[in-house]
Amino acid sequence: MLQTPGFHHIAFVSAGLQRSRIFYEDVLGLRLLLDRDRDERLQRSPYDLLFGDAEGSPGSLIAFIEDRDARKGHWGIGGIHHLALTVRDRDQQLRWKRWLTDHGVPVTGPYDRGYFHSIYFSDPDGHILELATQGPGYDFDEPADALGEQFIQPDEERLRGERDEATIRALTHPDPVEAIDDEMRLDGIHHITGITDRLDETHRMYTDGLGLSLVKKTVNQDDGETRHDFWARYEGTRVEPRSSITHFDWRTSQYRARPGTGQTRHIAFRSDSDDDLERWRDHLDGLGIEVGATRDHAIFRSLEFVAPDGLIHQIATPFTPPASTGPESEAS
Repeated sequence: MLQTPGFHHIAFVSAGLQRSRIFYEDVLGLRLLLDRDRDERLQRSPYDLLFGDAEGSPGSLIAFIEDRDARKGHWGIGGIHHLALTVRDRDQQLRWKRWLTDHGVPVTGPYDRGYFHSIYFSDPDGHILELATQGPGYDFDEPADALGEQFIQPDEERLRGERDEATIRALTHPDPVEAIDDEMRLDGIHHITGITDRLDETHRMYTDGLGLSLVKKTVNQDDGETRHDFWARYEGTRVEPRSSITHFDWRTSQYRARPGTGQTRHIAFRSDSDDDLERWRDHLDGLGIEVGATRDHAIFRSLEFVAPDGLIHQIATPFTPPASTGPESEAS
């Protein structure tokens, strides 16, 4: 069975590339890998900007598509609620909270999620972003070799209404942060969280379709009731980084995602090689998942398919970054 190693990229819709570039490059310290104005390859691609780590490695990539005329989007069923990026530990997370607030970005948290600690904020378009710590990890409340086998009810002190919100709001780094150093550097996608009204079908798509495993069955800690499931590349002892996709179960809701700025256009998982892409097509077709035409974006190729709830997914081939991305990126 084919198994994706994890994420390739996530694609956001932006109302203005200049402010997106300033925010992700200057405020979040990501490397600008490609810019339509400076790379002719993007003339054959829908993407206008591509950010990631210095190597342009899979699971670090955030793409932007500019649409100045698009209406304001919103999360809901069939959409992405938030993107979580990885920060090393809680100390660095508090430095990030101080850095962001000193740059005029409102931050909530840090919240103890058990598996990691989280802070939340939004980019200029309204995309919800989370910075999540690398640990403690999904074996916090289950054995590492038996993840996803139990339904986990979080400890009450982690639930909204039981947390000391005043103390959480006040918690930050005591000193101003002068610059984003290597210890603060964000390490790609921690997880992506969507909203679905078809949890069972979503489960089959991720497990049978993409070869992921259910690694956590729990509830949304911000309401204490909504089912919250996690899938990832998991071989029975370790969850692979940059592979965790989670969904809130809104099966009784009619509130659907609204496409537009501040919403995700699609999420992309990774193919090991160009040769594997047609194998992925055959595999997904065999499961009754309708797959679109292979698209050549000049920087990688992809297949596109739609989840039962309407969320657009891709399988994408490896991306090789350019040898140089210009002085602005080197400075970041």
